[in-house]
Amino acid sequence: MTMTAARGPLFVATDDAVTPDPRKDPLLPVLERARSGDRTALGELLRQVSPTVLRGLRSMLGTTDTDDALQESLLAFVDALDAYRGETNLRRYALRIGIRTALAARRRDRARSGLFDDHVRTSEPLNAPPTTPPEEWTALRQREAFRILLDALPEPQAEALALRVVFEYSLDEIAQVSGVPINTVRSRVRLAREALRARIEADPALKQLLEVEEVAS
Repeated sequence: MTMTAARGPLFVATDDAVTPDPRKDPLLPVLERARSGDRTALGELLRQVSPTVLRGLRSMLGTTDTDDALQESLLAFVDALDAYRGETNLRRYALRIGIRTALAARRRDRARSGLFDDHVRTSEPLNAPPTTPPEEWTALRQREAFRILLDALPEPQAEALALRVVFEYSLDEIAQVSGVPINTVRSRVRLAREALRARIEADPALKQLLEVEEVAS
């Protein structure tokens, strides 16, 4: 059994599916002005990164309202501007912050509801609109099942796996934006895959739903 999202129903295209050289990021001059206190530049920077962050939030949160999560992500991005060291381009830097925000939001929602079923239910994970094509409905069910599986992982593993599988970050880039050695990233991705694979293997319906080609480590 293998699992991935690359170019499949769980894959989310971003503005930077192929990582450009962060030293050539056109937003760097805007960043420098924003760091110096130029509020107009800060507003422009937020406008530039917001679409990428919003797509990431929608992928991680599904149909959940993303307005609060977007605001929280952008505030965290502003707070993290001084810590930016050119490890990746700014849109992907902001996307990583959005992913962390989304994971935290899902955990908060779960804690408030007091509900988390160790068995991911795939028979009726969503109510299908009557006009939804079967292929689209299957993709929606796959995305929600994958999000639920991520919820069960420790946050560092969930973040690393989401960045690697859903958003196609390289292992080196995950290490750079996370501030950890690349071997730590490899370990997190491996442990996350092993944990998810065990859950999937234990659930025949989930195994059938998520049977897709695996991304190379």
